[in-house]
Amino acid sequence: MSTVADGTAKWKLFSVAAAFTLSIGFSFFGIKKCVPFADTLTILTYRYMAALIGVLIWVLVCKAMNIWHKSEAGRPKGKLYQTAALYILFMIFQILAMFFATSIEGAIVYAMVPIFAKIVGRIALGEKSTRLQMVFVVMTVAALVVLIILNATDVHLNVTGLAIMTISSLFMACQNVSARYVRGVFRPIEITMTIALGGGAIFIGTSIARAAISGNWERLLSPLTHPSFIIWVSFLGIFCILLSAQFMAYMLAHMEIVQSAVFNNASTLVSIIAGALILGEPLRWYHFLCGAIILAGVIGMILAPAKAENAGKSLEDVMNK
Repeated sequence: MSTVADGTAKWKLFSVAAAFTLSIGFSFFGIKKCVPFADTLTILTYRYMAALIGVLIWVLVCKAMNIWHKSEAGRPKGKLYQTAALYILFMIFQILAMFFATSIEGAIVYAMVPIFAKIVGRIALGEKSTRLQMVFVVMTVAALVVLIILNATDVHLNVTGLAIMTISSLFMACQNVSARYVRGVFRPIEITMTIALGGGAIFIGTSIARAAISGNWERLLSPLTHPSFIIWVSFLGIFCILLSAQFMAYMLAHMEIVQSAVFNNASTLVSIIAGALILGEPLRWYHFLCGAIILAGVIGMILAPAKAENAGKSLEDVMNK
């Protein structure tokens, strides 16, 4: 079994990983439900607004229950801001890529995040993987890429879009590494709050500026007249930003980078299967075959023994020297 932080129950860790996979996997439905009412920037604006409201409620409830821990002084906040900024940059470049590339192309490149995370983690933190772990990673990525291609009706190659999506995926990989580096010094909720505050400031500010310059406030405000939009954008903000970021931060504090990154691929499988079961989309033989391979790869990454010395560098180690 791969290394898990001292005192952390394995069942709790893998329950969090499963919740993360489901929250990201079902984000497809939320986006699909919001698209008829708003454009990309408007959806992002209200997603982060919902995340900010969720953070505020979280803090108020914790303080009311007297379980909110004050931030310790003297910690390098720059590392926290760096971790949040990398996540926000990932999302910005992901949106930009969609103006050039198809969602299928984007999904294929995003499937490479575990590979990118492994490379960056090896360089930045010195995390090593066994050959068996790498077999499971390659198996999962390859099966997902094949599944996406077979599930697509048409795939066009757009070099600009692929380049931007590659940059986006690299930002995500770097965010995974940065979040693991700051483990033990910053709590998952602190990382999540910083992401919500930073992303909210950027997207809400941009939307307001666009509306003020164009004079078209209706594009920003009209989606709020649709209850369906409010429900689904709240789901995207609370479950797919606030809670998923919290889940990912917790996973990265207690799992190796490449392990946690593989769960991103599993979330794509959840989207496809849920689309078939809930939306009645066709379910083909390759869904079962590729799904079984992806599931085997994820389970293999969980069970594959890691190198004993593979703890990785951490900010906590640096501060304790």
